Amino acid sequence: MNTVPFEMLACPLDGGPLHRESKTLRCAAGHSFDVARQGYVNLLPVQKKRSKDPGDSKVMVAARQRFLEAGFYQPIADAVTTATLEGAEATGTLSCLDAGCGEGYYLRQLSGANAPAVLQALGLDISKWAVQSAARLDKRGTWVVGSNANLPVLPETLDRVLCLFGFPVYPEFARVLRPGGRLVQVDASQNHLRELREIVYPEVRAEPRKVSPVPDGFRRIETRDVRFTVHLDRAELIADLLAMTPHLYRASAEGRAKAAELQDLSVTVDVCLQTFERYAPAG
Repeated sequence: MNTVPFEMLACPLDGGPLHRESKTLRCAAGHSFDVARQGYVNLLPVQKKRSKDPGDSKVMVAARQRFLEAGFYQPIADAVTTATLEGAEATGTLSCLDAGCGEGYYLRQLSGANAPAVLQALGLDISKWAVQSAARLDKRGTWVVGSNANLPVLPETLDRVLCLFGFPVYPEFARVLRPGGRLVQVDASQNHLRELREIVYPEVRAEPRKVSPVPDGFRRIETRDVRFTVHLDRAELIADLLAMTPHLYRASAEGRAKAAELQDLSVTVDVCLQTFERYAPAG
């Protein structure tokens, strides 16, 4: 796909359209936001931060980048790309936000799809380290530090929103999607990384399969499971997998030490992909 920047950004302070002037984005009220040298823009006001450095750390971002670029989650990327392009016009423009984009892996995979449409790509994450990495790796789209709770996007300007292992804020997703636009959501299922969890936790409880209820303003289009096994044959790969997940911080020191001793591990990847369509304007 031919990938271009997404330009329908909104000021995070007053919601007005942002216009680019050289290296600055500015709204009519005079609020301005500089484009960093890496090519991204920070649209997360200080007063909307819950901590000084929110989101994934630099270490987590680097670990996830190494792991994903090695191709271990390629089946998930393929399923996301298929679901994103489903129902889209064969030609024309497809505007897509990855809400919680991390280092941009899934948007880059979508950009590489063999499709004649033009992709207006917007990657947003609350972690500045993730967005910095994404902007360095791909100069074609638009990369923004921001929050799903206050998306800096003008209403009804997106055809697709991706929320992959993230934190969905459905009223915001409904606001920025056009009627007929779609939300593609991926969440961990009950057996996701079970073998790793059994190592780092003293007990892993059996949980029922979780399927999200249909959000207000949406209807369900598809629910599918994506399951496969990956074999990690080096301690470094196991360490990267642990470091890119919340389990690194939730596990005890003993659990982390047990994981550090592993030289190889076969682990189950088990996720649920859901597609929702926005059928009515928000509100």
